[in-house]
Amino acid sequence: MPTARRAAVRDAGDIRTAIEAFIRNARQPALFEPGEELFPLAADNFSLEMRGSRLTLQAWDRTRNLTRRILEVELSGGGRLEIAVELFARREGRLFLVDLGRPAGADAGRRSARLVFRERFRRFLRRQFPEWNLVEVSAETDLEHSLSPAFPRGFLRHGQHGWAAIACPPDGDAAAALSFGLIWLAYLRAREKRVVVEGLAIYVPAGRERAAATRVLCLDQATARFEVFSYTEQDYIAPVDPRDHGNLQTRLERCRRSAPDGPRAWEDIASLPGVERVPKHGGRESLRVRGIEFAEISGGELLFGLTGRRPAGERHAAEIRRLVEELDRARTADAADREHPLYRQAPEAWLESQARADIRTLDASLLRDPVYGQTPVFAGGERGIIDLLAVDRAGRLAVVELKASSDLHLPLQALDYWIHVKWHLDRGEFSSSGYFPGIELRPEPPRLLLVCPALEFHASTETILSYFSPGIEVERIGLGVEWRKGLRVMFRLMGAQRPG
Repeated sequence: MPTARRAAVRDAGDIRTAIEAFIRNARQPALFEPGEELFPLAADNFSLEMRGSRLTLQAWDRTRNLTRRILEVELSGGGRLEIAVELFARREGRLFLVDLGRPAGADAGRRSARLVFRERFRRFLRRQFPEWNLVEVSAETDLEHSLSPAFPRGFLRHGQHGWAAIACPPDGDAAAALSFGLIWLAYLRAREKRVVVEGLAIYVPAGRERAAATRVLCLDQATARFEVFSYTEQDYIAPVDPRDHGNLQTRLERCRRSAPDGPRAWEDIASLPGVERVPKHGGRESLRVRGIEFAEISGGELLFGLTGRRPAGERHAAEIRRLVEELDRARTADAADREHPLYRQAPEAWLESQARADIRTLDASLLRDPVYGQTPVFAGGERGIIDLLAVDRAGRLAVVELKASSDLHLPLQALDYWIHVKWHLDRGEFSSSGYFPGIELRPEPPRLLLVCPALEFHASTETILSYFSPGIEVERIGLGVEWRKGLRVMFRLMGAQRPG
């Protein structure tokens, strides 16, 4: 079906009518000029005036005053109106009237915020690198190279030397910025054949430096230089020394494994086909079917349900059995209905279930028990989860990070968990907190196993791993596509090694 052409309105009276009608019908009208902050509009901060033969638009707030002569308006459906305006030296520019109360307008609002921050980032770079040529600043999507518009990126050049730069917006994920930064660095190095791109500068909001700083400490300084900077709301830029963040504010939850007591009915339910019994912290026990928890036993009491949990009495035993049977029927590798919600739900929990039951297929040196799942660590008040934590026959720890689908951030998310495990291992806190009883843990840094269906490893995984410190032993384990039927290892690759 052909796309309808947008009609351009050039008559000043018609333009005024179109703009006033848009604002009158909008739920949350706002004015957006690329590179500038959004202007929310109200009756007392917006005007349209005829000056000579031209219509002039004016908007203001406590700190800004915008005045533009309107050339034409393009009428289109959705939550925005595109306006051609005259800028200095008779150059033409664009304004957008958007309705933030409608999806298209909200998208324009987000784009406005990205462009505003891109210009702030440009100022950061010009101020800090006055002698360098700022070749490029972008906040556009680049799907081919896995670059996100949420993190503006820049390229600086001085003679035959260059730097990559990336920034995390105020409301962005400071930890994720490094993933995109490493991809950007690698891309520039491949593109700029005549320039030595020395390193990566990372800008993060002040007060949120820790995630980027601790990750940078684990990168190979021989492959590139890495500089971290913080910025304030007033755009004050300060260098960050990652070594100042080497002492983690983290604690490990104590592991108390005790055999739960309860009525015989609970033991019968825990023994049903397909039910997994997984010890939890505080002496609790989780009852699951291929990763989905349907009940928990604590202190002899059983709480059950897939959404809301309620205490169970022996009269509920038949109801719980039916729930288990439904889970077992829907959540099986040979299920007739693979679109069933219970089949599709929580694929990574299902993969964890398979890995826990068959840990030695992943690595023959790992002990089958104990294997700790969903081990909680607390860092800076935030709770982090390690998929599986295992130990080999020699007493060396292994962090097993599982993904059932492609995830660009897998390497650095797993690195976060590795950092915390090493921190607690170095201080002897696993043994003192009740983990791995009777096993003498070796002091070597833990191994890091990244486990994913072979075809689901993100294309950027090798690029990101190529910047890891050689002291971090990373192994990628690619599984067969039918992993629900059983784990089959298709390849094992060390670090950034590429398939042969």
